[in-house]
Amino acid sequence: MDISPIHIVDISAFERTTPFRFPFRFGVAKVTQAPQLFVRAVIEDGQGRTATGQAAEMMMPKWFDKSANLSTDDNINQLRLSVKLAMQAMIAAGQSSPFGLHARVEAAHHETCASHQLPGLVASYGLALVDRAIIDGFCRLHGLTIARAIQTNALGISTDTAPDLHGFDLTGFLASLAPQPTIAIRHTVGLGDVLWNRDLTDAERLNDGQPQTLEDVIAAYGHTFFKLKVSGEVGADLNRLVAIAGVLDQKVGQYQLTIDGNEQFENADQVAGLIDRIMTEPRLKNLWQSTLFLEQPIARANALMRPLGDPGARVPFEIDESDDSMGAFLAAKDMGYRGISSKSCKGFYRALLNCARVAHWNAKAGANRFFMSAEDLTTQSGLALQQDLVLASLTGARHIERNGHHYVAGMAGAPQAEQNAYLAQHGDLYHANAAGQARLNIQNGQVSLATVAAATGLGCAVTPDWSEMTPLAD
Repeated sequence: MDISPIHIVDISAFERTTPFRFPFRFGVAKVTQAPQLFVRAVIEDGQGRTATGQAAEMMMPKWFDKSANLSTDDNINQLRLSVKLAMQAMIAAGQSSPFGLHARVEAAHHETCASHQLPGLVASYGLALVDRAIIDGFCRLHGLTIARAIQTNALGISTDTAPDLHGFDLTGFLASLAPQPTIAIRHTVGLGDVLWNRDLTDAERLNDGQPQTLEDVIAAYGHTFFKLKVSGEVGADLNRLVAIAGVLDQKVGQYQLTIDGNEQFENADQVAGLIDRIMTEPRLKNLWQSTLFLEQPIARANALMRPLGDPGARVPFEIDESDDSMGAFLAAKDMGYRGISSKSCKGFYRALLNCARVAHWNAKAGANRFFMSAEDLTTQSGLALQQDLVLASLTGARHIERNGHHYVAGMAGAPQAEQNAYLAQHGDLYHANAAGQARLNIQNGQVSLATVAAATGLGCAVTPDWSEMTPLAD
C-alpha cells in the first residue's frame, strides 16, 4: 500500500488515578492504586491532512524497575520521564512512515534513557505509548482497522530494528495475521489472593457485586486458563500450589495454566528444586500436566547469564522482565528459553517482530518449539485494554493474562459519560452493572473481539475524556 509519510504536529500526555478494589501483590510489591497515563498525538501527512491518535497504559510501580532503593513515586516518575523523552524524540524525528519514525528514534531513545539511569523496560514503556498513539492516528487518518494496516503493511514495518530477520518473508508473514473473534482470559492468582469463599473474613468481604475469591471468579466467569504466581520460597510455593490445585481440580477439572516466578529465583538450580517438588507431589499431578510454561522465574540480572540446562529441557521457559530490547529474545534463545511475552507496554512493533521470529525459527526447526504468549496483569478496561487485546489477537494468542478488571471496579477513575461511550461502541466487550457502570463482559472464560477488530484505528472507537485528566506531572 503506497501511503505518504507523516510527521508529528503535536503530542501531549495526561494521567488519572485508578483505585484498586483490594491490594495486589506481585513479587515484593503491594499496590492499592496507580495512575494511568494517556498520550494524544496529532499527525499530518504530505497532503496536509491531520488526525489524532491516542494510547493508554498503567504506570505500575515495582515491575519496570524493582530496585529496592526506589520508592513507588520514584518508579512512577521514571515512567513519566521515559514518556516525555519519547515524545521529544518523536517530534524531532521528521517525516516517515509510522514504523520508520519508530526505527529512527528507538536506539537513540534507549541511549538517552540510559543517560538518565532509566533501564531498558522503562525506556521501552515511553516509546511504546508514543508509537501506539501514532499508529492509532495513522489508521484513523486513512480509515483503516489495525488488522488491515498490518496485513497491507501500511505502517511500513521492516527488519531495520531486527536485522536477524533479513531474508525472512516479513511481508508475507504480516499479510497472514488476522484477528480472532474471541480470546480466552487467563486469570492470575496472586500471592495474596483468597482462594475459597469460606476463607474470606467478614472484614475482607467487599460486597460490591464483583467476584473476590478464586472460587467466586471461576463461578462468575467460567475461566479455564490461569496464571499462578510463586514467591521463590519452595516450601511455601508448594503449599500454595497444592491449595490452588484443590480449587482448580474441584471447580474446573480440565484447565491449562502458566506459572510466573516474577524473578524470585536466583538461578535455574533453584527453579529445578521447585520443579522437582511439584513433580513428586501427587496432589499436583493434574496441575503439572496442565502447565504450559514457566514465566521469568530468574531475576533479570542473572536470567541470561548462563544456559538453563536441564530445567529448560523439562518445561518451556519464557522471558518477560528480561525483554528490555529488540535483542533480548535472541539472547534468551541462546540460553535455552523458548518463549517471550507480548505486552503493549513493551512495544507494539517489538511484539510483531518477535512473533515473526517465532514463525521464522519454528519453520527452520520444523516444529513449534518457540512461542509467544500474551501477558499484562494490570491493563485497564477501555483504551489500554483494547489496544493490547487487538495486538494479542493479531499475534495468534489463544489466551491472554488479564486481571485489571478483577483488581479494579470496572473503569474506576473514568467519568460515567466515557463509560457510557464504551458500552455504546463496544457493547460486546463490556456490559453495565446495576449502577450502569461498565464491566468487562467475560462469558465462558472468553471475551468478544468483534468491535475491537472492526474499529478504525488501534482497536478502540472511543475518545477518552481529556478534560477529566491532569497534564502529565513533572
